[in-house]
Amino acid sequence: MSINDLRELSISELETKVSELKKELMESRFSLATSQIEDTSIFKKIKKQIAQANTVLNQKKREDMMKADNNE
Repeated sequence: MSINDLRELSISELETKVSELKKELMESRFSLATSQIEDTSIFKKIKKQIAQANTVLNQKKREDMMKADNNE
């Protein structure tokens, strides 16, 4: 999922996406421990996706806070 796709999601969808990615990372770690996975580059990719999703999530939360402050 690209950064532009993430920007189109709502805050709740982004929170769900982050939790799904964290779950995927944990499952990948278990797969590595049981020697079911050999390509360890997947960890870096998942961590990057988590970081991107968290960044977009924080940006959206900050925008909502700014809008709420301006409306008061």
